[in-house]
Amino acid sequence: MSIVVDVSKVSKHYDSREVVHELSLQVRAGQCFGLLGPNGAGKSTSLRMIYGVTAPSSGCVHVFGLDVASESRAVRARLGVTLQDNVMIDALSPVENLRVFGRYYLLREPLLSQRIAQLVDYLELGSHADIPVIALSGGFKRRLAIAMSLINEPELLILDEPTTGLDPAVRLSLWTKVRELKANGKTVLLTTHYMDEAERLCDYVVIMSQGGAVCQGSPKQLIAERVGKDAFEVDCTAAEEHQLLDGFGSLGKLRAGARLLVYGADVSPLVQRLHQLDPLRPFVMRPANLEDVFLAQTGTRLEAGA
Repeated sequence: MSIVVDVSKVSKHYDSREVVHELSLQVRAGQCFGLLGPNGAGKSTSLRMIYGVTAPSSGCVHVFGLDVASESRAVRARLGVTLQDNVMIDALSPVENLRVFGRYYLLREPLLSQRIAQLVDYLELGSHADIPVIALSGGFKRRLAIAMSLINEPELLILDEPTTGLDPAVRLSLWTKVRELKANGKTVLLTTHYMDEAERLCDYVVIMSQGGAVCQGSPKQLIAERVGKDAFEVDCTAAEEHQLLDGFGSLGKLRAGARLLVYGADVSPLVQRLHQLDPLRPFVMRPANLEDVFLAQTGTRLEAGA
């Protein structure tokens, strides 16, 4: 499988502030690759260096085997980008926006009209195709933003937080489109704050914190290696935590305020212990997920059980 994006020890400084520190990653053809991290982790800056609008302070970025620093125009001709904020002309309709954007890529008739018709149908924009963008809902604007990023039939699609602020039904619809694009051979690089989105869509993820990569792998691999199969949640004090976990040295734990989260291959014995200590205490036992990995790596320290 060929490498579409190759980022090698890239750093970015703004004056004395370093926002990305020696980041290395590779995105392979046909993958859906997730770049995850809290606000300020350096995700968006990393994306901007990949699609050539921000120059790295050190290191190098190659896309399609081309050096982005010296061949940014050739790189951008072969990729599509959906930014966090919608960039479109409010007074124009979706069809008119697609026509304007297509001309940026020097598309001519009849190909341009064919591409617009295909994208209006594919992103289900037909019912609002001739309505001014200013009158569209957030969900329709995001569909249009993705359609615009596909107008040039890119080999690599970059999605920067594509579903932030959208209702669950629209998110599910866009997830389906991303899966279809991947199935049709597109390579997708996305950032998101929704860990369920990353877990469902991504073949491989890199989790960033404070400008650097703290872990990477497939979602299933990271869950198994970093937290284990099961998760147990309960509200308790520090003293109650000590009683609950006494003797369970093989489990990992983290705390978020009053909430204690415990991870391991099998947390069912904790249920029995809790019933002995406080039969009426509510708790949750569930499969561990990518959000648990994210919290453990970026938010709250994961430590050995007491």
